[in-house]
Amino acid sequence: MKTDDPRISRKQVHVGGTTLSYLTCGDPGADPLLLLHGTFWSRVWQPVLPALGQEKYCIALDLPGFGRSEGELGVADATVPALAQTVLQAAVALGLESFALAGHDIGGGIAQYLTARTGRVDRLVLMNSVMFDSWPVPAVERFRDPAVRAATTDEELLQGRSKATRLSVIRDLNDEELADYLSPWQSPARSRSWMAMAAAADAKYTVELVAGLKAAAIPTRLIWGRDDDFQKISYARRYVAEIPGSDLVEVNGKHIPTEDSPEKVAAAVLEHLGAG
Repeated sequence: MKTDDPRISRKQVHVGGTTLSYLTCGDPGADPLLLLHGTFWSRVWQPVLPALGQEKYCIALDLPGFGRSEGELGVADATVPALAQTVLQAAVALGLESFALAGHDIGGGIAQYLTARTGRVDRLVLMNSVMFDSWPVPAVERFRDPAVRAATTDEELLQGRSKATRLSVIRDLNDEELADYLSPWQSPARSRSWMAMAAAADAKYTVELVAGLKAAAIPTRLIWGRDDDFQKISYARRYVAEIPGSDLVEVNGKHIPTEDSPEKVAAAVLEHLGAG
């Protein structure tokens, strides 16, 4: 998909003295859908935004120090609860009282936190999300060691992000697409932010949310690239078995199914949100 699609625009919102960037698509008068990333950035949602924007007002936020946002995360700022507070502040600044919420990867952990703890989420979508004790995967967990973070060069991190991106998609990304995905990590501050998120990754944050998610029973759809090697589909099936009001749509793909099955992902989201 072209990265200069005229239906998609990039805007900014100010949160706590930091300018955050977000991709947006759709009529601002439509019902809002807030979309969160994890160890990637808002780019993961780009392939489905035009379709989603036909029915919803989509806001795909870049967290501080990620994507096109300003700022830099430290480890204390990069925990699921801390990032959830940042997202909540962004939602308030954007005038969102209640909203549908979608989360990918660690962004799904943030989405679960907001769903269980705030009362603002009316429908939830989790796409190849962390949950229960599914995370962190070894390639992320190693950055919990301060010595590893200190010894990792910007070039090494960029190479690691390149490998992870290619392993997250079944199809072969072309050179332009891969360069677009990797573009944030040309910045040392964004490299440090990524390592901070990795260092803060802890399954306790999602394990602690299970009781609240069961009690809230917010209508939830899990959309999963069934061949994901990072977040196994067995966890998605467990979530549906344990959390009331949830269901699962399996699609062709790996960790970023928006790249492998954009039409099916978009259709599954809109069906869940009561549109399309």
